Amino acid sequence: MKRLKVYIDTSVIGGCFDKIFQVWSNKLFEEFISGKKIAIISDTVLKELEKAPKEVRNKINEIPEQFIEKYNITDEIINLTEKYLEHNIVTIKFRDDALHIATSTIINVDVLVSWNFKHIVNFNKIRQFNSINVLEGYKELEIRTPQEVIDE
Repeated sequence: MKRLKVYIDTSVIGGCFDKIFQVWSNKLFEEFISGKKIAIISDTVLKELEKAPKEVRNKINEIPEQFIEKYNITDEIINLTEKYLEHNIVTIKFRDDALHIATSTIINVDVLVSWNFKHIVNFNKIRQFNSINVLEGYKELEIRTPQEVIDE
């Protein structure tokens, strides 16, 4: 059985401690902890976690090593991120959001999950990111909320 590879951005981790999102974020974490799904994170997530409260920073450590994969930012990821910025999908201020998308695209995850409705889980943004992905020779990226990918 192939395990779903799920890139999680920082909002999903923080969501474990947010009244509105905690049920769904924690259910997704339970699936990572049990090995039903593989959590994917990047240097960008780790950098953002440095600024987060301790409980949020430590949450990622609950996932057993064999069920989490960490990826470094490469030149290819930076180049795709720059394409998103050139096309004004997001501004330089939200470069990390574009880095999450580019990383997920290039490492070919099954889905990116986020609670960021302004820059990531947004119908128009998804279409724009995917149009650049296709132009640059990559697959379209599935972008969803945790609620949409948990087994229920």
